[in-house]
Amino acid sequence: MRLLMLGGTEFVGRAVAEAALRRGWEVTVFHRGRHEPPAGVRSSHGDRTAAEGLAALTDGEWDAVVDTWSAAPRAVRDAARLLRDRAGRYVYVSSCSVYAWAPPADYTEQAPLVEGARPDADATDYLRDKRGGELAAVEAFGTDRSVLVRAGLILGPYENVGRLPWWLTRIARGGPVLAPGPRDLPLQYVDARDLAAWILGAVERELNGPYNLLSPQGHTTMGEFLDACVRATGADADLRWTAPDTILAAGIEPWTQLPVWVPPAGEAHNALHRADVSRALATGLHCRPVTETVTDTWTWLQDIGGTAPQRPDRTLKGLDPALEARVLGASGR
Repeated sequence: MRLLMLGGTEFVGRAVAEAALRRGWEVTVFHRGRHEPPAGVRSSHGDRTAAEGLAALTDGEWDAVVDTWSAAPRAVRDAARLLRDRAGRYVYVSSCSVYAWAPPADYTEQAPLVEGARPDADATDYLRDKRGGELAAVEAFGTDRSVLVRAGLILGPYENVGRLPWWLTRIARGGPVLAPGPRDLPLQYVDARDLAAWILGAVERELNGPYNLLSPQGHTTMGEFLDACVRATGADADLRWTAPDTILAAGIEPWTQLPVWVPPAGEAHNALHRADVSRALATGLHCRPVTETVTDTWTWLQDIGGTAPQRPDRTLKGLDPALEARVLGASGR
């Protein structure tokens, strides 16, 4: 198989490129040259946002293209149009954010989608940009040769968003840790490496259409997740489980200040941790245990010096230590 990875030097794109290499695929990585690509790929340079930025891709044929673009949909449109006669399939890594807010619990790929997205648009907001990217991929490759990967929370090595790395770094400091409850709160996410494996399998099986790409509901819990962080780091950390009402009353923002976590009651938990993923499971999705994801991410973090990369277009994650101490002190914990 011949794969063209648009990106391929960071997080999900890198996971896809490395997984393809392990399968013996020929991999071309198209990137801006800001980061080293995986060893063994053919490297091709260009900036898809610049005039003539796709010039390096005017020649060549591939069995599949994988695109993780998250900004202006017109960048997806331009790439897909250029490649539609020289690539067999276009896999666009989208997001569950493309569903109209707020999707109900157990929502499938048939749930209503956001409105107002266009494949020729400049950047607007994340959810419309992702939906516009989907429309651009389908416009060029048709429904029969496009795969729309609607991923949710993505964790694992190479993470440059700041969720799991923040929890690992915080717990590694030790001491009392504000642990957002309840302990048995179900979490739904996907390891980037499992996402990558499914994508390559989708190409091999010649799949098409949209897929919610997350672990099964309840694959792990908040308690299992944070316990895995404690074990991986070996830290002397004391998880102080705190009720959602106490956290919200303190003005702490779920998802950003306490990454991964949203309170159990409400629309956000349904949207982020209650997707129906039966379509992906039926087509080969396998999800590794949370302990493996957490441990491997900690190992990678240590290998790069302890500081995770941070995408400039993503908000910083994490809770200020003073606020954490204040909440724990006020609750007598």
